[in-house]
Amino acid sequence: MPNRRQFVQQLLKISALSLTMPALSRVSGNSELKAMAHLLPANDLGLRLPPGFKARVVAAAGLPASQASDYRWHDEPDGGAVYPDHSRNNRGGWIYVSNEETMSGGVGALKFNAQGEVIDSYRILSGTKNNCAGGKTPWHTWLSGEEVHYGRVWECDPYGNNPSKPIACLGSFKHEACAVDPINRAIYLTEDVSDGCFYRTLLPNYPSYAGGQLQVATMLGDPLKGTAQLTWHDVPNPNPKKPELETRYQVKQASQFRGGEGIWYFGGMIYFSTKHDNRIWALDTQTQAIKVIYDFNTSQTPVLSGVDNVTVDNQGHIYVCEDGGNMQIVALNESGQAVPVVHIEGHQKSEIAGVAFTDDGQRMYFSSQRGRSEAKRPGITYEVTGPFDEIGKLFGSLQSS
Repeated sequence: MPNRRQFVQQLLKISALSLTMPALSRVSGNSELKAMAHLLPANDLGLRLPPGFKARVVAAAGLPASQASDYRWHDEPDGGAVYPDHSRNNRGGWIYVSNEETMSGGVGALKFNAQGEVIDSYRILSGTKNNCAGGKTPWHTWLSGEEVHYGRVWECDPYGNNPSKPIACLGSFKHEACAVDPINRAIYLTEDVSDGCFYRTLLPNYPSYAGGQLQVATMLGDPLKGTAQLTWHDVPNPNPKKPELETRYQVKQASQFRGGEGIWYFGGMIYFSTKHDNRIWALDTQTQAIKVIYDFNTSQTPVLSGVDNVTVDNQGHIYVCEDGGNMQIVALNESGQAVPVVHIEGHQKSEIAGVAFTDDGQRMYFSSQRGRSEAKRPGITYEVTGPFDEIGKLFGSLQSS
């Protein structure tokens, strides 16, 4: 177990190495330069942030993540979420969970105290493969999806008190992410393949999974010409095993959603991304009306590409991580305006993942999955703090400029 001096020195090395990397920006075009004008020059971590924001490294792959544990932070950190910690000995603290998108898979967790210090780290899932994204449940568990054919979704305890278990009613396919609709008692799921589908599981005994039924969507209408409509069909065999027919081929009427990625529920809406057409979608969970709120090919602010993980803050702003693109986290509003909030320089062979906020909206966590382009150890997890409640002003300034 490292002592405090060794622990701090290891994190300082991560910061120092960032300074040796050449600045790299794949920005092209006046609209992108204009949209990024509010970002300050890169700090000592290689991050460009808006004024008033600051960042730090909280974990790095292959290194001890805390002084209290010998657990070394996992490679290729991907989807993540934040949970309040109500334990008696850590009131006011929180926990950040992060998937490992490698063939060894699993999920790791960082425990913070009320002062924001990492006081513990540990595994909450092992023995799985390519855990990419997932979803946070209202009952404070983490749903971690395996991005492999016939993969499963595992329910994990962020607090490390209960064993993880696969959830059969969420289907067996190449999972990306999932989001819980607590009003209509359903879990929506994306599938990360070029001819993938969009799914939901109805939970008649919510929040129990008992009796859950996996369904696949058919889209009627053109979402680029207005609002389309989803209808749903039961998947006959939700848990096929190789070489049985995979779920996306079992219902002939099923529509393709090209490379489903991140997904999030907020205020009666489901927001999700599809990477092969660079779109962000919005679904009204009550009416099942669906529309595209951002399309790279038609956007007036086409600064977002390589769309990946998604989260929504307390004000309803949608944050999208880029896999490639300009290596940014981009904020969107309902009108589809796009504003970069974080830009990482020198990580052009990586992707941004795991964006998540603390409940008070003051701290944002995310990872550069493979780290700096010349890094010996992949994966760095960051925390950004600042006046996130003022992000909305950036949309107004973009509109008036």
